[in-house]
This record gives sequence, structure tokens and C-alpha cells, in this order.
Amino acid sequence: MQRDTGIVSQISENRRGRQIFFGVTLLLFGGVAYVLTHDVVSSDSLSAPAMTPVALPSPKPLGDKIEFIVRRNDTLESIFRHLKLSLEDLQHILQVPGLRQRLSQIKPGDKVTVVHEDGVVQTFMRRLNETEMLSIIRGDNGFAAQVVKTPIEIQNAHAQGVIGTSLFNAARAAGVRPDTVMKLANDIFGWKIDFALDIRPGDRFSLVYEQKYREGAYIGDGRILAAEFVNAGETHRAVYYASADGNIEGYFSPDGRSMRRQFLRAPLDFTRVSSNFNLSRIHPILNTIQAHKGVDYAAPTGTIIRASGDGRVNFVGVKGGYGRVVILEHGGTISTLYAHMSRFVPSLHRGDRVKQGETIGYVGATGAATGPHLHYEYRVNGTHMNPRTVALPSAAPIPVAYATDFQMRSNSLIAELTGTPSTSVATLSKN
Repeated sequence: MQRDTGIVSQISENRRGRQIFFGVTLLLFGGVAYVLTHDVVSSDSLSAPAMTPVALPSPKPLGDKIEFIVRRNDTLESIFRHLKLSLEDLQHILQVPGLRQRLSQIKPGDKVTVVHEDGVVQTFMRRLNETEMLSIIRGDNGFAAQVVKTPIEIQNAHAQGVIGTSLFNAARAAGVRPDTVMKLANDIFGWKIDFALDIRPGDRFSLVYEQKYREGAYIGDGRILAAEFVNAGETHRAVYYASADGNIEGYFSPDGRSMRRQFLRAPLDFTRVSSNFNLSRIHPILNTIQAHKGVDYAAPTGTIIRASGDGRVNFVGVKGGYGRVVILEHGGTISTLYAHMSRFVPSLHRGDRVKQGETIGYVGATGAATGPHLHYEYRVNGTHMNPRTVALPSAAPIPVAYATDFQMRSNSLIAELTGTPSTSVATLSKN
């Protein structure tokens, strides 16, 4: 974080006269506060920070309150300038032990809350994580920093839906957030179901999932605990399981087999298939019969493309009609190809190891492409296979040492899943 060269080194006497007690943060956010120093830490007293609980009063905050969402390329200095806050105050805040590093880690989407009087900062608050808030408060001798505990409460929620026009629409009607729908598709059933092409009207889903609350207010969804998806009449179920020793974690079928496979059916968030695997296809540009040895997934430019399996980067660059392309080798005889990208992940290089689900690039229309899409190929011993139908290796069962504990938890979650209240059903017509 760069300082403004015009910042003066002393806080004027009239500004030192304005202060806010530590209780401001409790009034605004609630919770238990822990001060970073034994006493008030001023910008002139740079003692090492400690964590000591303090008893705080709670007077009404003085000044105007601003809530600001951090944007791309924002820095702390640019935020202060944008909000017309004192850059002199910023200098002194950054001199408090431990604060420069915490405040330099702001990222897009973060929310900062400021109370000020005519630009003179009284309190500056930034959430560190779901359960902690950093609060910086002006005192008699400068600024002090404290971490306020803001615990969250977890409640289980239930939802059911019947697909009419799309999974997203059915989930929205059932009150399920888009990010939770993506977990259902990508993290749970993405190895068994191709959500780009296999979904049809009449398919059904049921969920038991976590909802998070802070001080009685809903703040977002947590994990999906149990899920059922009925696709073309076939029922798929999964439960979340984490062993007490931390060695096992993930989604498993009720019989204890991991939902995770070596490869994803689709390497990007589900969308429509614009061209399927077809060895007798007429090429849309050349107008000649030319085998289409992969699957084309139409998606907006910039859509994230993920590695379909663990592997090593064999090629990253431009390759004729493929445009910008990445080729991964997955050990043994299997390789995958991702073409027409708009750009690659900058850090991706030949020889790098990647994990399944890791971002490798973004959808584009480079090379011989009529529009933005991903062309995806799956090869075994150099022979192109249909990635939508090729048999994927089955997963190993859960270790015997965890089988009893898993079965108890699985039975409980499945019972809760199948007992989902019918009032949460959302049915959409095809039209």
C-alpha cells in the first residue's frame, strides 16, 4: 500500500479531541471483542500486539456511517480517496502494529464500514472471516485495533424441486441459491450426470443443506448435507461425510462409494451442448463431412474451464483451428483437450501438475469457431472417445474402519432427506 507524499506526520489537536469508545463495534455488530493490545495502541506507541479480552461500553457512534464494497483494483488508499477520508488518518492506522498486513489483504467483494466526521475517521471496520471482524477505533492517544467475535448459527434447511425449464429456475422457485445449485451439479453429481445435456423436464431434486445466520439474520448457505437427483427415472443419492480424524471427507453414495470419479463429465459449469460427438458431422465452416471428435459446450466468453481430472500439462498455446488450447495427460493412456479458449490461466505452463476442478482457462472463440464455446476431447491411447458416454472408473468404497460411523450418519441424513416437507416443492411448467 503506497502512502500519499503529502501526508503530514502529526494529527491535529482538534482531530485528537474526537473519539469513539470501543463499544461502538459491539453496537454495530455485536459479539465479544478482543483488543490487539493490553491498552489503547496509538500510532506513536508501536508495542507488539497481543490478544486480551476487554469489557467495553456501548455509546452511540459519532459521525456518519459509510458501507463500501471493495471493487476490482481498489487499494486502501484509493478507497480513502474515493470516500474523501483523511489520508493522514490512513498513515497513522497503518502504523498500528499488525494492521498493515491485515488491511493490505482486501479483495473485491469485501465490505468495509467507516464512521467519520467530515472525513476524520472515528472507526474503520473490515470483516476478516465469517466469525471475526477487525475494528479500528480512534482514542485519546491515536488508533486502537480489536478483533470482534461474531459467531454464526447453523440451521438445516430442506428444498425440493421438479425441473420444468431448467435446474436453475426450479432451484430458484424452491428458494435455493445459485451457488448451492452449482455445488449440487459440480461437487456431488457432476461425475455421474452431464448437466449440460442429460437434464430433462420432470427430473426432480431434494436437498438437506446448511443455512448460516448471524444475530438472527441469514448470511448465506453452507454445505449440502444430503441430496437426491432423479434423472430420466434413475435415482441418485449422496450424503456428506467427514470422519472425526479428518482423514475422510467428501460426498458418498449411501452404500459408501465416493461420488468423485477420475474425470468430470463436463469440464465447465453446465450449459447447452452446441455440437455433440459425431464421426459423420458436416463442418459448420467448411461445409464438408468431417468427424467431430469431441463435444462443444456453448457458454459465454470468460466462463471458467476446469481440468476434468488430475493430470500434467502437455501443451498450452495456439494450435491451428483449435485456437488457444490446453492438452492434459492423465497418466496411463488418457489425455484431454480444451480448445477455442479466450485466455489461459497466466501461471499455467507445460509440465505443470493440475488437480481435478482446477481452473485452466476461459471460454472464447479463437481458431475456427463460429461463436464462444469450449471444444472438449477425451482420448484413450490416442483414440477419440465420446466424453459423455465413455465408461469412467468406479470409485473405491469407504475404508472399513469408517464404515460403521459412516452408515449411522448416512442413515440419519437419508431419513431427513426423504422426510422433506412437501410444502417446499417447486414445480415449473415447460413453458
